[in-house]
Amino acid sequence: MSALIDGIRQNNFLIIGRAGMDFCPDPPGTKTENATHFVAGLGGSAANTAAGICKLGGKAALVTSVSDDSIGRYCLNQLDHYGVDRTHVRSVGGEARNSLAVYESVLEGHQTVIYRNGAADFVMTSEDIRAVDYSQYGALITAGTVFAAEPSRSAAFDAIELARAAGLPIIFDIDYRPYSWPSPQVAEEVLSRAGALSDMIVGNDEEFGFMAGDITKGLDKARSLATSSAEVIIYKMGEKGAITLAGGTETPSGIYKVDALKPTGAGDSFMAGLMASLAAGHDLNDAVMRGSACAAITVGKPGCAPAMPDPAQLSEFLKTHPGPTAA
Repeated sequence: MSALIDGIRQNNFLIIGRAGMDFCPDPPGTKTENATHFVAGLGGSAANTAAGICKLGGKAALVTSVSDDSIGRYCLNQLDHYGVDRTHVRSVGGEARNSLAVYESVLEGHQTVIYRNGAADFVMTSEDIRAVDYSQYGALITAGTVFAAEPSRSAAFDAIELARAAGLPIIFDIDYRPYSWPSPQVAEEVLSRAGALSDMIVGNDEEFGFMAGDITKGLDKARSLATSSAEVIIYKMGEKGAITLAGGTETPSGIYKVDALKPTGAGDSFMAGLMASLAAGHDLNDAVMRGSACAAITVGKPGCAPAMPDPAQLSEFLKTHPGPTAA
């Protein structure tokens, strides 16, 4: 595991994925159909993870495409705001559009509506990937959505190949979104292929179950990947906590309970907290709990990237919270 952790501890991540715009009805608690005001924020799981890492003191560069219009420029401005390196973010013309997520800051009856037709990030090409100097980074993070369509699918696999050749560990966030894929069968095959090339895989029980072709066999799939390819697997189970599979052991962990405002942003914040904590020298199990704390902080506030903690906020949360649930 030393090569994986050594790469992460450089605290300089190359992230392949999408950037988009989030719209949230304001004030919190308002249903979309009743809203008269909306608040905009950075969206897209890869961009959110990059922003979260930067807020926690790390470095992150994003590789993607954005639309050459006001929405794409909004995303670029937001990446600048959070300190995400966008050297390898290309603006594309034509009919490509950035994704838009409209989600509510409510739990009961929560709705998220996502617009992804002609998504600009799917226009990312192998040329974009080959323009990157992988030796400048410590680890590659990729989210599953980037594999959902061509040419970004082939480009993402090229990125994995080039990163591995440069000695970078591959960290894979399954991030399965059915609406992005042509069919479940294609998604199962492609995501399983990506998982087999990864050193660390993070996903929830439903995502691993999907990769297994049976929702009840998710943990079996995670165990199979842990013995055949990945050095570390984080198997998340929502309110039931998580199981960390590494070095032939399985370590269960609980969660930090909070009065959640909404369910969105937890996974991206978990990934950012996990990476930042490992980079800071925390052991794997402690880093998982710190990632869980970041997720808890994020679901308790409006927005995704805006709600993610900085080091002082994370430290204060851990100091004042009564502690996680039992594993």
